[in-house]
Amino acid sequence: MSTVVAQSLHVFGLRSHVANNIFFFDEQIIIFPSGNHCVKYNMDQKWQKFIPGSDKSQGMLALSISPNRRYLAISETVQEKPLITIYELSSIPCRKRKILNNFDFPVQRFTSMAFSPDSKYLLTQTSPPESNLVYWLWEKQKVMAIIRTDSQNNAVYQVSFSPQDNTQVCVTGNGIFKLLRFAEGTLKQTNFQRGEPQNYLSHTWVSEDKIVVGTDTGRLFLFESGDQRWETSIMVREPTSDLRNLEVIQESESLIEFPTISSPLPSYEQILTASSHSQLTMPQVFAVAAYSKGFACSAGPGRVLLFEKVEEKDFYHESREIRIPVDPQSNDPSQSDKQDILCMCFSPSEETLIASTSKNQLYSITMSLTEISKGEPAHFEYLMYPLHSASITGLDTCIRKPLIATCSLDRSIRIWNYESNTLELYKEYQEEAYTISLHPSGHFIVVGFADKLRLMNLLIDDIRSFKEYSVRGCKECAFSNGGHLFAAVNGNVIQIFTTTSLENISNLKGHTGKIHSIVWNADDSKLISCGTDGAVYEWNLSTGKRETECVLKSCSYNCVTISPDSKIIFAVGSDQTLKEIADSSVLREMSAFDVVYTAIVISHSGRMMFVGTSVGTIRAMKYPLSLQKEFNEYQAHAGPVTKILLTFDDQFLLTAAKDGCLFTWKVFDKDGRGIKREREVGFAEEVLVTKTDMEEKAQVMLELKTRVEELKMENEYQLRLKDMNYSEKIKELTDKFIQEMESLKTKNQVLKTEKEKQDIFHREHMDDLLDKQSRELQDLEYCNNQKLLLEYEKYQELQLKSQRMQEEYEKQLRDNDETKSQALEELTEFYEAKLQEKTTLLEEAQEDVRQQLREFEETKKQIEEDEDREIQDIKTKYEKKLRDEKESNLRLKGETGIMRKKFSSLQKEIEERANDIEVLKGEQVKLQGVIKSLEKDILGLKREIQERDETIQDKEKRIYDLKKKNQELEKFKFVLDYKIKELKKQIEPRENEIKVMKEQIQEMEAELERFHKQNTQLELNITELWQKLRATDQEMRREKQKERDLEALVKRFKTDLHNCVAYIQEPRQLKEKVRGLFEKYVQRADMVEIAEMNTDLQQEYARQREHLERNLATLKKKVVKDSELHRTDYVRIMQENVSLIKEINELRRELKVTRSQVYDLEAALKLTKKVRPQEVTETGNVTGGEGRWALGSRDQRQPQVHLPLASKAASPKCLPVSGHIHPVAFWEPLHATYLCSKGSVRALPHSEKILGVSYCVRIQNPSDLRAYCILYIT
Repeated sequence: MSTVVAQSLHVFGLRSHVANNIFFFDEQIIIFPSGNHCVKYNMDQKWQKFIPGSDKSQGMLALSISPNRRYLAISETVQEKPLITIYELSSIPCRKRKILNNFDFPVQRFTSMAFSPDSKYLLTQTSPPESNLVYWLWEKQKVMAIIRTDSQNNAVYQVSFSPQDNTQVCVTGNGIFKLLRFAEGTLKQTNFQRGEPQNYLSHTWVSEDKIVVGTDTGRLFLFESGDQRWETSIMVREPTSDLRNLEVIQESESLIEFPTISSPLPSYEQILTASSHSQLTMPQVFAVAAYSKGFACSAGPGRVLLFEKVEEKDFYHESREIRIPVDPQSNDPSQSDKQDILCMCFSPSEETLIASTSKNQLYSITMSLTEISKGEPAHFEYLMYPLHSASITGLDTCIRKPLIATCSLDRSIRIWNYESNTLELYKEYQEEAYTISLHPSGHFIVVGFADKLRLMNLLIDDIRSFKEYSVRGCKECAFSNGGHLFAAVNGNVIQIFTTTSLENISNLKGHTGKIHSIVWNADDSKLISCGTDGAVYEWNLSTGKRETECVLKSCSYNCVTISPDSKIIFAVGSDQTLKEIADSSVLREMSAFDVVYTAIVISHSGRMMFVGTSVGTIRAMKYPLSLQKEFNEYQAHAGPVTKILLTFDDQFLLTAAKDGCLFTWKVFDKDGRGIKREREVGFAEEVLVTKTDMEEKAQVMLELKTRVEELKMENEYQLRLKDMNYSEKIKELTDKFIQEMESLKTKNQVLKTEKEKQDIFHREHMDDLLDKQSRELQDLEYCNNQKLLLEYEKYQELQLKSQRMQEEYEKQLRDNDETKSQALEELTEFYEAKLQEKTTLLEEAQEDVRQQLREFEETKKQIEEDEDREIQDIKTKYEKKLRDEKESNLRLKGETGIMRKKFSSLQKEIEERANDIEVLKGEQVKLQGVIKSLEKDILGLKREIQERDETIQDKEKRIYDLKKKNQELEKFKFVLDYKIKELKKQIEPRENEIKVMKEQIQEMEAELERFHKQNTQLELNITELWQKLRATDQEMRREKQKERDLEALVKRFKTDLHNCVAYIQEPRQLKEKVRGLFEKYVQRADMVEIAEMNTDLQQEYARQREHLERNLATLKKKVVKDSELHRTDYVRIMQENVSLIKEINELRRELKVTRSQVYDLEAALKLTKKVRPQEVTETGNVTGGEGRWALGSRDQRQPQVHLPLASKAASPKCLPVSGHIHPVAFWEPLHATYLCSKGSVRALPHSEKILGVSYCVRIQNPSDLRAYCILYIT
C-alpha cells in the first residue's frame, strides 16, 4: 500500500435529496450528508467530523437516527445492490455496528427508514415496484414482518414509528396513508381511507395516537387513531412564482442535479411533476416537524409556519411565520428566497430550528426570535454560509493567500478560505460559469462564462469585472505560475493573453476536438493540453508551436498534468489507464482497475500523486508509480470528480465534483519524512479596494461624525430641558405631599378619638350579650332534659311491639313452606307432560327444515344464474360509461390548455400588481415617518385634552340651560313636522317621474357600454395589424442590410483575388495568398450558421407573409360586403328621388291645365288680354337662351347667377318633412353638387342661408333634365 495519506478536514456542501437529511446529535452538533460522507458539525466550535460511506458506494439514499441518539442508519447502493449500515455514534471515531445486506425478499433500494422508540427495531421502506415495508430486529439482522404498502407503483415518501409504541407504524405516500400495527409476527392495517386519496408528502407524530399529515395542495390533516379530527388549508400570503422557479430550474439541464434512477425518494422534481398543473401554485408541505407546543411545517417556497395547539381542544392555530431572507448577492434577489424546504429538525431543547432546502442550503433560527417578532414574519439565517446548489465546474487556488475559487452551473462564483473554513466572497450572475482561475497573488480571477470570458478584481466585499473577451463557452482557463500570462480555450484554439496589457499575444491551434485540460509547467515556458480528440500536445510559448505530441484517437482524455521538472506528462482518460508520456511517446500505462480517472494532480515536490475517479473516490499514490495496486482509496464524493488540486505548499488537497461539494484534505507521508513547506513568508493580508468606495466610505464617515455631533448637541439640550421640567415637577410634588401629610395627621387624630369612643361602646355591648347568653343556656338545658325522658318511654313501648311482630312472622313462614312443597310437585308433573309434546313437535319441524333446505338450494342455483346474466348486462353498461368518460376527459384536456393560457395572462397581471405593491411600500415608509411626527402631536394634544376637560365641566352647566330652551323648540318642531308631511305628499308624484327618467337613462348607458366594447375590440384589431406590418418592415430592412454586407464582402474578395492573380507565375507566393484568402473568407462553421439562420428566416418570412395575406383577404371580403350594403342604400335613394320627380311632373301638368282653363275663362269674360304664357317643360325649368333656368321663391324677384325666373308666381308643391309643409324650394343649376349641413347650404352661389336640408343627390349627368338636387327647408 502507498504511504501517502489524505485525511478529510472540511467539506463545503450538502446533498438535499437524501431522505431525512438533517438532524441533531446533541444541542450543538448536527449531522447531514455531504458528498459520500455524513458530517458531524459543531455549530459553536465550527469543527467537522466525518462518517465515510461504504466502499464502492454509489451514494447515500436515506438517513435515520435513533431516538436515544446512539445509532445512525444509512441506506446506500453498492454495486447496484441495496445496503443498510448502522453506525454507533457514541464511539470515537464512529464504528459500524451492523450491516444489513442479505435480503430474502426482492429489493432495489431503501427509500425511507425509522428507528423504534426503544431503538431496538428498524422500519425500512423499499422503492417501487416492490414497495415492501420491512420490520427489522436489527441487532440480530432478523426480519420480524414484511408487508406490501402499495400495488400501483405509487411513491412512498416517509415511514415512522409512534413516539411511545413499538408496534404502531405510519406510512405516507402518493395516495397512501396507512396506520399499521405489529402483532403476532405480522403488520396489519388498522385504518381505512375515507374520501379522495391525497398526495401525502410528509407526516409527524404529535402524540401517541395523533398524526399531522401534509399534502402537495397545501392541506394539513390531523388524524387520531386513523380518524380525521381536524383539517386546514395553508393560505398563500404572496403572489407565488413557483412556476417561475421551475422555469429557472428547467432552463439548464445541469443547473440542479436531481437524483438519478437509483435515488432514494421520488425527488423534489418528481413530486412537482406528479402534481397537476392546476396545483403548481399551491404551497406543498414537503416537511413537518413536531415540538412540545405543536408543530412546524413548510408552506410553499421559502416559508415555514408554526402551529400551536389550542388549549383544551383537538385542533391547532397558526401562531407564527418564518421566511427565508432575500439574498442581495443573487442575480435575481426577488427569486432567491423561493426555495422549497425539504427537511426540518428541532434541537433537543427546542431552542433551534434547522431546515434544508431544494437549493442545497442549510438555514437555522432560534425559536426565541420567533416569539419576539409576533407582528411580522421572522427570518432564517444561514447555518454556515451559502453553498453551491449544482455541479462545481471550476476550481483553483493561489500562492499568496489561503483562498480557493470555485464556479458552478448554479451561475455563482465563490471564494473560500481553507484556513478559517469560511466563505470570503460570493456572487451570482445571469450566465453559467464553466471555468475559473485564480491569480497567484489572490487579487484577480479569470472566469469563463457561457457568453464571455471575464477578467475580474477580488475586492474587499465584491467581485467586479474590468475586462471582457468575446470568448463564448470557455471550458478551461489557467493563470501561469508567475501570473504574467493566462490561457483560455476558445473552441479548438488555446488563446494566450498577457495580464499587463490584457492583449491576446498568441493562438495555439492544433486540436480537432474539445479541449478538456490545460496546465503550465513550472517556469511558464511550456503549456500542455489534452482533449477529446485523443491528443496530448506540449506547446512552446516563445514560438507558439508544438514541441511534442502524443495522439491516441481511441482515448478521450479528461485531465493532464506535468512533473515539476517538466520532463514527464501524466494524462488520464476514458480508457481506464494512467499514462506517463515523454518525448511524444507513452512510457508506461497503469491500469485504473475498472474505473475511469477524471482528474489528476502531482505534488510540487514530485513525490505524491492524487487521482479523482468517475465514482467519486480519491486515490493517493506515491511517485514513482508502481504497476501493482499500490494506492490508498478514500470515499469522497457522490458523483464524478471534476477538479482536483494541491495547494502551493503541498499541505492541502482540494477536490470538487458534480455533487456540488468541495472537500479539503490534509496530506502527509506515513514514512515520517513529512512534506516540506516550501514557503517561509506568511500569507498576505492585503485586499483590493476601489478609490470610489474609499471616498464614499470617507464621506459616509464624515456625515456620521457630523450627525453624531449634532445628536450630542440635541441630547444635551434635551437633557437640560428635561432637568428643568423635572425640577419644577419635583417642587410641585413636594408641596403637594407636604399638604397631604398635614391633612393626614389631622385625620389621624380625629380617627384616634373616634376609636376610643368605639372601644368603650363595644365593651358595654359585650357585657350585655354575655348575660343574655348565660340565661338562654340554662333554659335550653331544662327543656332538653324533659324531651329525653319522653323519648325513652316511647323507645320501651316500641321494643315490646317488635317482639310480638317477630313471633307472628315466624308462624307465617312455616305455613308458606308447606304450601310451596305441594305446588312444586304439581308443577313438575304438568311440565313433564308438556315436554313430551314438544319433542314430537321438534322432530316434525326438523323434517320440514330438511325439505326447505332442498328447495333453498334449487332456488339458489336459479338466482346465481340470473345474477350472472345481470352482471354481464351491468358490465356492458359500465364499459359504455367508461368510453363516454374518456371522451369527456379529452375535452377537459383541451379546456385545461385554454386555462393555462389564461393563467399565463393572469401571471403577467400579478407581476404588474407586484410592481404596484413595491411603489405602495415606498409610500408606506414615507407615511410611517409622518405617523411618528403625528404621534408627537398626539402627546401634545392629550395635554390639551386634560385642560379642555375642565372647560367641559363649565360648559355642561350651560348645556342644562340650553336643554330647557330645547324643550320649547320641540313644540315648534311638532308644528313644522305636520307641514313637512303635507309637502311630501306633493313631492311623491314628482319622484315617480324621476324614477321613470332614471330607468330610461340606464337603458341609454347600457347601449353606450355596448358601443364602447365594440370600439375597443376594433382598436385592438387595428393595433395588432400595425404591429405585424412594423415587424415585416424591420425584417425587410435586415434582409437589405445583409444583402449590402454580402455585396461588400464579394467586392473585397474580388479585389483580393485580383491581387492573387498577379502571383500566378510564382506558385509558392500564390499558394500563400490563396491560403490567406481561405483563412480570411472561408469560415465553415459561420457559413453553416448563416445558412441555418437564412433557412430559419425564410421560413419565418413565409409564415408571416401567409398570415398577412390571409388578413388582407379577410379585409377585402369585408370591403366587398360593405360596398354591397351601401350600393343597396344608393339604389333605394335614387328610386325615391325618381318617384318624387314623377309626382312633381304630374303636379305641373295639373297646374298647366288649370292655367289654360283660367286663361280661357278670362278670355271669355274679357278681363285680360289674350296673351299665351311661355312654354314650361315637364320639370318646371324654362328652356330659353344658352343657360338653364332656375325656379325661385315668390319674394325673390331678381334671379341669382343671372338666370331668368321660370315664373314670378311659381311655387311648387313641396313634400312634407317631419309633418310640416314647406312653402319655398330652391332649384340650382343641374351641374352643381351640394355639401349640406344644418343651417347652411355651402354650394349656393351667394351662400344663401336656409334652415335645413332633407337630403341631397349628386347629379351624375347634367344633360338629364330630370335629375335634381332637392332641398327642403325645416
